[in-house]
Amino acid sequence: MTNPASPFAYTPFSQRMAAGFELLYRLGKEYEKPHFEIVSTLVDGVTVPVSKTVALDKPFCHLQHFRKDPAAMQVPAQPKVLLLAPLSGHHATLLRDTVITLLPEHDVYITDWIDAKMVPLSKGEFHLHDYVYYLQEFMRFLGPDLHVIAVCQPSVPLLAAVALMSTAKDPLVPRTMTMMGGPIDTRKSPTMVDQLATERDLDWFENTVIYRVPPNYPGAGRRVYPGFLQHFSFVAMNAARHAKSYQEFYEHLARNGSDKVVEHHRRFYDEYNAVLDIPAEFYLETVKTVFQESSLATGTWEVEGKPVRPEDIKHVGLLTIEGEWDDITGRGQTRAAHNLCTGIPRSKKEHYTAPAVGHYGIFSGRRWHERVCPKIADFIRANAGQRKA
Repeated sequence: MTNPASPFAYTPFSQRMAAGFELLYRLGKEYEKPHFEIVSTLVDGVTVPVSKTVALDKPFCHLQHFRKDPAAMQVPAQPKVLLLAPLSGHHATLLRDTVITLLPEHDVYITDWIDAKMVPLSKGEFHLHDYVYYLQEFMRFLGPDLHVIAVCQPSVPLLAAVALMSTAKDPLVPRTMTMMGGPIDTRKSPTMVDQLATERDLDWFENTVIYRVPPNYPGAGRRVYPGFLQHFSFVAMNAARHAKSYQEFYEHLARNGSDKVVEHHRRFYDEYNAVLDIPAEFYLETVKTVFQESSLATGTWEVEGKPVRPEDIKHVGLLTIEGEWDDITGRGQTRAAHNLCTGIPRSKKEHYTAPAVGHYGIFSGRRWHERVCPKIADFIRANAGQRKA
């Protein structure tokens, strides 16, 4: 219908029919995990090749390193950053723009969570406390001169991991932790996400949204919160906005063929529609601990019998970031970390509310690039000096 060599491309309404076929195809297709496709970055105006390697391989997560070619680097060693991608439905590639913006000034690692349906049952279960232990292992592996950035959901296990390490006087705690749109205290400015998690008991979630992986996957038999259900929830939260986006996609495609609006839609939804399954035990424990009981905020959370005491954190810088228009993590939920981390000096604490920014704008897009990332870079530089004993 669109190929210049095809006679059908010159029939009446061919372009509109082609647009309709593509729309139907994109609404029904299965979206595979996207690739980061980051092959280079600019460091002080010099193009530096970048290669992605697995620094640490765990059953449920790959710690990926965006390694710059040292031969092309003309600057001293850059601050080491561990970027924590959420385990909440989307792949770590959702943070592609985050990585791209951080790379010129930082040595970037990222948690690349594995789709639970691809993890064999022999690897065991994955609980919320396992998530905490994974983060601790990653932080110890990368050393004390580390800066950790958590995007949304991992803010809670990050705070728990650092608190437990601080209580144990572990010398490998990071220099800073940045929490972006994290549900530290979901009782503040509750959003639709918080309401959905609290209006039903845990049994409802277990009986309604938990399924077993079918036999045609390596993780056959594993209990999961399926990606397709999460995707339905994502879309339902802003159904009118998504419907408008698909309508504009069809109209532009039918009228103009492939233009900037069409290409932007394809890129965005190739990422947005690619989802992964979450281990059931991790999902249910997160609903209970983070949303229904607010265990971190109320001081009642214990990780396998070890109390989580954020007040024990003393030598780690804390930066919290919220979006003015965030409809997923309400205003004040992330900032609540400051009230919990009473042992951190005020000189090592900062908060920033990004104006005219929603949830995704905190870590991607123009405002992330121009406003949020520079705040993080300044905070990292300010806390990169010698740590006090």
